[in-house]
Amino acid sequence: MTEQPEGQRHDEEGADRTAATVVDLGVYRQAVDPLPVTFHRRELDAILWIYGLMVGEGEWRDYAIDHLKDKAVFSVFKRSGEYPLYRIEKNPKLAAKQGAFAVVATDGRILKRGHDLRQVLKVFDKALKALD
Repeated sequence: MTEQPEGQRHDEEGADRTAATVVDLGVYRQAVDPLPVTFHRRELDAILWIYGLMVGEGEWRDYAIDHLKDKAVFSVFKRSGEYPLYRIEKNPKLAAKQGAFAVVATDGRILKRGHDLRQVLKVFDKALKALD
């Protein structure tokens, strides 16, 4: 067999065929394995501010952050071995409809949903005022 440069093939009649398709590697990787949804720094700062206040009050003790393909979830626990008391979710697919952010209770009820995370997190202000 004769030596052939990479990217070229000879078919049965001996004609050269060149692989001329160029694919952007970043686009290819994102199509094969899309990046997960994450919280931005400002969003995480707002969530951790509320978390710090509630830990100070003795209400919350542990948290978990999950970055999934369709949403990001910040779960809050009373004890680490239990179900989360609350889930703060970011779902970009709902951004144009009800809002990307939601606070979900243990039983699945959506306590508050909206476009602005700080407004959604005000649902915890009532709990803080009730403790005073």
